Amino acid sequence: MADVAIVGAGPNGLAAGVVMARAGLSVEIFEAERAIGGGSRTMELLEPEHVHDICSAVHPMALASPFFREFGLRERIPFVVPELSYANPLDNGRAGLAYRDLGRTALGLDKDGQAWRRLMRPLVQHIDGVVDTGLNQFLRVPRHPVAAALLGSRTLEQGTGLWNLRFSTEEAAALFTGVAAHAVAALPTLAAAGAGLTLGALAHAVGWPIPVGGSQALVNAMADDIRAHGGAVHTARRIESVGEFDGAKAVLLDVSPGAVGGLAGDRLPQGYVSMLDRFRFGDGACKVDFILSGPVPWANEEVRAAGTVHAGGTRAEVAASEADVAAGRHPEKPYVLVSQPSLFDSSRAPHGRQVLWTYCHVPNGSTRDMTEAIVRQIERFAPGFRDVVVRSHVMTAADLEQYNANYVGGDFSGGAVTIPQLLARPSFGPHPWRMPGKGLYLCSASTPPGPGVHGMGGYHAAKLALKDVFGLPVPQLGRSS
Repeated sequence: MADVAIVGAGPNGLAAGVVMARAGLSVEIFEAERAIGGGSRTMELLEPEHVHDICSAVHPMALASPFFREFGLRERIPFVVPELSYANPLDNGRAGLAYRDLGRTALGLDKDGQAWRRLMRPLVQHIDGVVDTGLNQFLRVPRHPVAAALLGSRTLEQGTGLWNLRFSTEEAAALFTGVAAHAVAALPTLAAAGAGLTLGALAHAVGWPIPVGGSQALVNAMADDIRAHGGAVHTARRIESVGEFDGAKAVLLDVSPGAVGGLAGDRLPQGYVSMLDRFRFGDGACKVDFILSGPVPWANEEVRAAGTVHAGGTRAEVAASEADVAAGRHPEKPYVLVSQPSLFDSSRAPHGRQVLWTYCHVPNGSTRDMTEAIVRQIERFAPGFRDVVVRSHVMTAADLEQYNANYVGGDFSGGAVTIPQLLARPSFGPHPWRMPGKGLYLCSASTPPGPGVHGMGGYHAAKLALKDVFGLPVPQLGRSS
């Protein structure tokens, strides 16, 4: 048996594999599905030559995550970075537009331009510290106290009832609310505000990149590196128990907390397993992919150049939609997250065709097909959208769990995004990746720093295992090393 066994070949499991293999250890990764990637798979869903990202599509963290930066991801695969990071259309052809250029963004927000600049500019200027605070500094004194203070003060403002004090126009308020709603949480909340501020600052600092060919390129690059350093990646290999790895010195699990008991319950204290079983998952998503006969006919023509569109309406409308979901209701006018990858990457669809990626939030475990509600909401801001729809493919929240067992109830965040669960994810302490069983580690999105394609859960767990089990330093991860 290899020195290290890893269950799950999602971004975190593969990140852990990269670190361990480069440290000179023998590594085997086991993926239950036929393809690696987890939340970063890309495939043909509807017709040949039409390529769809199944879960993640746009990757702000791909250029900002400490793991990916050290790994040299940008040098390994090509990205397209739209000048217009994201847009929030409103009725009557209005829109809030977040360009990579902060000054251009502020200019377009008219009388709220300076308010937006004051909100975002300090975070952009301290972007490395902002990212480090979110991804590296779990329960420690911040290495970048200025950035942490800037992020914290703004989170207290935009995550509480104070959030309406800064902006006087619907465009600016909606622009921030749309990005905060990525957190799949009631609004305003501190967790959603922190996520929105980080993503919003990245939109101006590095942009929101789209990998050429699809999100699969990210995980393929990691798998290729593991193999190049002697590791093995097995697909269609479902593991029933860590007892299958009796020869391994370290076992890392890129799985949900609830799955740990079945895999390793006999090697863990019952109290710890019970705690994992109490871990709370958040609301889900209904994902709808489209093939279009042409670009989305957004009423605001500038929105047609956005890599990402938040089609939810005003701040009040998005907050009401998310409140419905949190209360267990399906919103009539959902917040719809839209990606337009084929506008920037011609490899996604044949000439004359476009692919469109969308989802809306729904209660956990929902089996409702939200295609019509999504079409209505897009049509509201893009009259004639129905006329360009060729085909669509839906995955309900329940379907998402069938696709990826880590998406419990359709929760692709790996657990409810709340302050308590960010502090205890899934356990409270300085090293939540380490489990009490000998050589056992948890490295999924249910561990810090939480959701997103950044590889940091696996990176943190692997660094800890290198120290605990093997007494080895963290290796260099760059392409030439």
